[in-house]
Amino acid sequence: MSNEEFVITLDIGSFQVRVIVAEVNQDGTTQIVGVGTAESKGMKKGAIINIDQAVQSIREAVDHAERMVGIEISEVFVGVSGHHVSLQPSHGVVAVSSEDREISFHDIDRVLQAARVIALPPERAIIEVVPKQFIVDGLDDIHDPNGMIGVRLEVDAIIVTGAKTIIHNLLRCVEKANLNIAGMVFLPLAVSELCLSADEKNQGVVVADIGGGTTTITVFRQGHLAGTSVIPIGGEYITNDIAIGLRTQTTTAEEVKCKYGVASKDFAEIKETFQVQTIGTTRERIVTQIELAQIIEPRLEEMFQLIRQQVKAMGYSDEPAGGYVLTGGVMATEHILHVAQKQLGSAVRIAVPGNIGVKDPAYTGGVGMVHYLQKRGILQLNKPRSAHHPPRQKKQRGPSAFEKMKSWLSEFI
Repeated sequence: MSNEEFVITLDIGSFQVRVIVAEVNQDGTTQIVGVGTAESKGMKKGAIINIDQAVQSIREAVDHAERMVGIEISEVFVGVSGHHVSLQPSHGVVAVSSEDREISFHDIDRVLQAARVIALPPERAIIEVVPKQFIVDGLDDIHDPNGMIGVRLEVDAIIVTGAKTIIHNLLRCVEKANLNIAGMVFLPLAVSELCLSADEKNQGVVVADIGGGTTTITVFRQGHLAGTSVIPIGGEYITNDIAIGLRTQTTTAEEVKCKYGVASKDFAEIKETFQVQTIGTTRERIVTQIELAQIIEPRLEEMFQLIRQQVKAMGYSDEPAGGYVLTGGVMATEHILHVAQKQLGSAVRIAVPGNIGVKDPAYTGGVGMVHYLQKRGILQLNKPRSAHHPPRQKKQRGPSAFEKMKSWLSEFI
């Protein structure tokens, strides 16, 4: 295992923290070899509200993944999303540096850095630069200019920015969990990398990642990221409705939802029954699956209606040519596609990772980051743990790009 390379991703959700460990093979393919999960504490609607609890959840998930794979995880790629994220266009221009005028990866990096030079409010920070197209000596619509001959290299890009305070708190949590940040990834981009085809992006498509506390909506048009938005609805609203409707505790409602819940009463079995403890009494009442579905279905219908309304409010057609692609933990609900198609139209599908062991839409974010990073050629090497392996220590090295970023952020916080 000493020569194996791994990509480790960290997806901090409202209800669960997920760590994905992927081995990168010599031929460039990736294989998921480990997963770590933990209940997400200190989070609310995608934002950190208690650093100590969030750190504990991160450590539990990382420890779980370490035990499964048998390596020591020291660096992770962290997914970033939320209502604080916004997009803005930018343009970068550089002269090709080599004498033979052949464009290299160094030139591509320089032009992307040039695109970062934009006027930003003092409370915003750049998360990622997403190239839409490169232009070589006036020739546009180039996706990969590496190896081409030219004098002038330009890029049209989308700048993904976020609130400095929220990014700072995220950096702090990961650091306090004794981990280094190898990089930050804009999570909706990673999800789309896993879920969407090139044709869907070109035709125009909406991706809705429905998690426990929030739903992230991402719109693609003409092959490019066009817009993103977050609405504060998710699986917890269904759980709360069940708790109120059955007059039971929230933990019991969550268990009942996961074990017996179906998205539509059309697929519920009247003979399927279960018992729940009623709040304020010592009695247990018998509930049928149809009663449970009558609580779940209206909330799901409302969620899909809100998604459609939000897409329209963002200035896009609520009936995209490429349809809707749905993912996230809520999409594991049985027969949910039936309800989604009634509200969003027939052009709806559910995206699920195809990897063995993570065939659950809740893992789309973490697995999507692996695919996104692999496409960009970014690898992370972790040494295997042995009986003589010393305790985890931070290596003495120069400041990384993200340490420099943290230092820069501290000037404003």
